[in-house]
Amino acid sequence: MKVLKAQPSLHHRFDETHHGFLHSVFVRANRKQLGLNRRMFEEDFSRIFRYGDRNEGLLFHVASTDDTVAERLLRGVETRYGSHSLDRTIRELVEDIAQSITSRRIAHYFVRDDAENNEVHIGSLSSIGVAELLGILFQWVPKRTRRRWDQSDETLPAELRILDRAKVMSFRRPNAISRALRAQNGILSTIDAHQFGVASLQPHPTHENPNPTNHFDFGAWRDTQEYALYRATRSTGWNARKYDSSKRSDFFNCYRMIRFRRNQLILRESILSQLGFELSRVGQSYADEFRVEISATTELPTIAFLDDLEERLNREEVGFTEIVDYCLNR
Repeated sequence: MKVLKAQPSLHHRFDETHHGFLHSVFVRANRKQLGLNRRMFEEDFSRIFRYGDRNEGLLFHVASTDDTVAERLLRGVETRYGSHSLDRTIRELVEDIAQSITSRRIAHYFVRDDAENNEVHIGSLSSIGVAELLGILFQWVPKRTRRRWDQSDETLPAELRILDRAKVMSFRRPNAISRALRAQNGILSTIDAHQFGVASLQPHPTHENPNPTNHFDFGAWRDTQEYALYRATRSTGWNARKYDSSKRSDFFNCYRMIRFRRNQLILRESILSQLGFELSRVGQSYADEFRVEISATTELPTIAFLDDLEERLNREEVGFTEIVDYCLNR
């Protein structure tokens, strides 16, 4: 194994390596297969922008001490859909960060300088194999094979790369969201693991009794799972995509939608705050005392309005339609 200072490896596959002790220490991303509820929750929660956000107004306000450096950094962000306006770049970056930290708690981006073209490139760096100790970032790059078409394959040794902390941007989930997800996801995983376990309780037909009677109460089983699901998702407000349950009142749905949307906006505001901090730190390599702040404009929903909406719901001064329109369409 080599220990060296180097740029991170962006392209290697862990499923082709021989797992050893160090691999198990650094790679904690060998996640078990997520169940249906966990996958649905992560998809729903990370979708913090709505279709209604796609309008002509600006969604974000950028204030900096040096607009040239700020634009240079944001122009260098590599997004899935190519280059476009800075506003759209910020939106896609926030969406990508939200998706990453919802599932893995942390997201890393690496800053590469292109001196030849006088450009900066900021691309996503997988958190798999990346660890931090005493402020030093390491990346575990496992033993791998470099395949060549014109000569024999080359086996590369495992490496422990020490990354330049000044070139790595890190984003983490807010503590309140992490606590809510830890409490919820453990129960969701249990529900997913036993969701179809009732099939094993079916009596097996025999020659003497080809149509055995099953006294198991499937309705009670389903109600128990649904109750456990609602209790587990109380703090996050997720409805598990159950929109037509007869067990829930309109008030229940309203409170859940407000709570879920508020948690999404808390995540959005945290990402924007961290984005401004990380860009400011990176930008100081190009301009002394550089600072940039990125905030949502009035085109986006706000936590304050959701708080007011909940207060009016408590006083029965707001209708179901208005809550649905604000929570699901904005």
